[in-house]
Amino acid sequence: MSRRVTLPGADELFGVRNHDSTVPAQATAGTDGAPRRSSGRVRHDEKITVYVTPDELLDLEHTRLLLRRDHGLAVDRGRLIREAVWLALEDTAERGPDSALVQRLLER
Repeated sequence: MSRRVTLPGADELFGVRNHDSTVPAQATAGTDGAPRRSSGRVRHDEKITVYVTPDELLDLEHTRLLLRRDHGLAVDRGRLIREAVWLALEDTAERGPDSALVQRLLER
């Protein structure tokens, strides 16, 4: 018996994009058809690794501390990243080519 785990590919996880750069409805809705929300403070079993520059890490920490000082929000880096990713995905699903994410990626 093989101990190798088979993981789904990006197409299965995120759905295939339409030609007009919008995300299919199933990618932005939960299994019950309701709009998907950020997972927030729950146990997460899936993991990705993201490499950042020292300046990006300092900016992330600065933002985390600003949220705590100015807004009373004690969040860890993981939650901050998950919320930021959710915001970018939601904006892209709603605005397609006019989203901030698409526009920033086109600049680079």
